[in-house]
Amino acid sequence: MRRSELDHIVIACSDLDDGINWVDRQLGARPVPGGQHVAMGTHNALLKLGARCYLEVIAVDAAGVEPIRPRWFALDEADMQSQLSKGPRLVTWAVRCESLANACARVPDLGDIMTMSRGDFHWKIAVPETGALAWGGVLPTGIQWIAGDDGTVRHPCDVLEDSGCELTRLELSHPAAVLGTSGIMGMFRELKIFGPVDLAPGPKRLAATINTSNGEVVLS
Repeated sequence: MRRSELDHIVIACSDLDDGINWVDRQLGARPVPGGQHVAMGTHNALLKLGARCYLEVIAVDAAGVEPIRPRWFALDEADMQSQLSKGPRLVTWAVRCESLANACARVPDLGDIMTMSRGDFHWKIAVPETGALAWGGVLPTGIQWIAGDDGTVRHPCDVLEDSGCELTRLELSHPAAVLGTSGIMGMFRELKIFGPVDLAPGPKRLAATINTSNGEVVLS
């Protein structure tokens, strides 16, 4: 299995416009509207953070159709909704896999594979059946960008403009981040994660350091 690369970080919020404004205030760069995820009843906005790395702001789409299954990123959970009522937050991150099926076979905790599309973008994504965040969001979401009808594999960074921001470090901690083959560390090794990602034992925490025109900013 080839390495899995950091693809994007996920900022969840209770209202998409509020989330966009929040990121704009934090980074001095404004995410652009992405679109709707009809099957999940969500919508998003995106901000480029590198050649193949971006920030996703995501929220329940009040104008969308109620999904037949739990929404991803724990957006239907009362605890998550309570946290987001206090403001947007970094809830998880995603790694880009050459073969998501292979990744899920090695790390079943990633969830079940779903095929999704939004405009010109097509991908497979692993989502736990309950919609919960695997290991509180410290274990990444697995994603594989796939070809559309014209045979072209498109990635959001192909069309996003340079934001002047760059993700330089993603710091993660979790009580189950133990050495050896057990715990999250073992799962990271199975996924062969590549990128500026640091995992350590400790209380659950996700923190992304981003270089901006005004200096370093940490989102958590």
